[in-house]
Amino acid sequence: MNTIAISSNTQTTQTVRVLVVEDEFILAINLQEILESLGYTVIDIADSAETAIEKAAQLLPNLILMDIRLRGEMDGIHAAEQIWNRLEIPVIYLTGHSDESTLKRASLTFPFGYILKPVREKELYVAIETALNRYEREQFLSSVLRGMGDGVIVVDSLLRIKYLNQVAEALTGWRFHEVKDQMLTNLIQLIDQQTQLTIENPIISALQQKTTVYLENRVLLIARDGTTIPIADSATPLRDNRGMITGAVMVFRNDSQRRLMEERNLATQRAELLEIQVAQLQRLNQLKQDFLASTSHEMRTPLSNIKMAIHMLENVLNRQGILNSEEVSTSDPIARYLNIMRDQCQREINLVDDLLFMQMIDADAYPLELTEIQLQDWLPRNAEVFLARIQAQQQTLQISVSVDLPPLVSDVASLTEIVSELLNNACKYTPADGQITVDAQLTYIHRNITNEDAESGVFINPQIPYLQITISNSGVQIPLKEQSLIFDPFYRIPESDRQKQGGTGLGLALVKRLVQCLQGTIQVSSTQGWTRFTILLPLSLSRSDD
Repeated sequence: MNTIAISSNTQTTQTVRVLVVEDEFILAINLQEILESLGYTVIDIADSAETAIEKAAQLLPNLILMDIRLRGEMDGIHAAEQIWNRLEIPVIYLTGHSDESTLKRASLTFPFGYILKPVREKELYVAIETALNRYEREQFLSSVLRGMGDGVIVVDSLLRIKYLNQVAEALTGWRFHEVKDQMLTNLIQLIDQQTQLTIENPIISALQQKTTVYLENRVLLIARDGTTIPIADSATPLRDNRGMITGAVMVFRNDSQRRLMEERNLATQRAELLEIQVAQLQRLNQLKQDFLASTSHEMRTPLSNIKMAIHMLENVLNRQGILNSEEVSTSDPIARYLNIMRDQCQREINLVDDLLFMQMIDADAYPLELTEIQLQDWLPRNAEVFLARIQAQQQTLQISVSVDLPPLVSDVASLTEIVSELLNNACKYTPADGQITVDAQLTYIHRNITNEDAESGVFINPQIPYLQITISNSGVQIPLKEQSLIFDPFYRIPESDRQKQGGTGLGLALVKRLVQCLQGTIQVSSTQGWTRFTILLPLSLSRSDD
């Protein structure tokens, strides 16, 4: 895999050192493999908040992936807060599902991003690069501000002045030895430039709100001699090792440097935009509600862990010579049971994915990307994927596409899923020496709109030509009474030889919903030892639903 370059001109992912904090060992190992496949370096794995704080101080990573929910008295939010206060190391939270109060508390620690479990490689890469870019920008701004010489005032929790730097002395006209331990409000006064009214010092607001406070409006500082100086400033509470607020610090400068502050605000806005995108994803996931909140975390994550454990067990057995990785005998009971476990685990993972997929479609959240498809080339190319399987099962495949078929304007991803699922079913249920046919041609519909069409929102105009794709297979016949139920979720035809084929029971239900998304219809017929699935699609998909 080629190294993926991050935004910095001098740094690559090979130099990014990541500390993974996750108490699920299998998931932590999976994260490590994903990160290393992307070119990052995982320097260690911590399974508790206390260990994470200790390892962060020892190893000083560039970035920390922190699970919010950790075993022990301290969770990931407490650990992230302490690490940032002590070391200023950026933290990205990992979360499967959390209540609103937990997420709100996490947002108060100003994290550098969120990653939803199960972790996907692309989303992880985007989150890390965004966090590193934001951190680099903020560090650059801080360095620039220090280099330009900002005024600094430090007070304790009672607003008694504890420190003034030389720049603050020059701007206020006060000397530190003169004002030490005096009340801030008696010496430093701020007014609004437009109203000339006194405004509250941001230090007071920071102590009350327990967070950083910025003054966005034009502010004037009244110096010791009564002159006014336009300033831009911010204040941040100070915390001890236990997280208790012990005071606050105000950093301020001439208003001529406001543009630097605006750049910092821009970095914050970009981080907020990322949080908005996460919130939008969470709103999309809200359509699954209890399913995603519980099943996605409580079912899919353990299944992924089981699958990873099976893979690791096979590696261990291979190294010990118990299994031969190049040629595993099907008569070996260990190999046979491992294969059963892996297949059943993948089957359940597919079930979860199919359910989420169907709920996206039902909620009108499924995106369609329209493109022009040449069926003469596209259909044979997609069917070729099954050619090796068909030959191995001693079946035959025949593809027929009309040469005068015009281009189809539709969603290629949905069409691929439809055809692949139907061909997969055909391969399953066609016996040896059986036939599978794929036919595509133009057809004209001459029938009235039925009540079922009206309820589904599908209206076929008999004056317009439609694409008809028919996928047939021999050697099996579906009873007439079962044909009306075959597209129902989880429905299985009560026939022993078909039950042996497995599957999630969602394939045909998903196909029907995808066909409806493409404004088409699908029907099944089964006579004289043949089963046929017939799809009707408009040649040009309407963009009215985009």
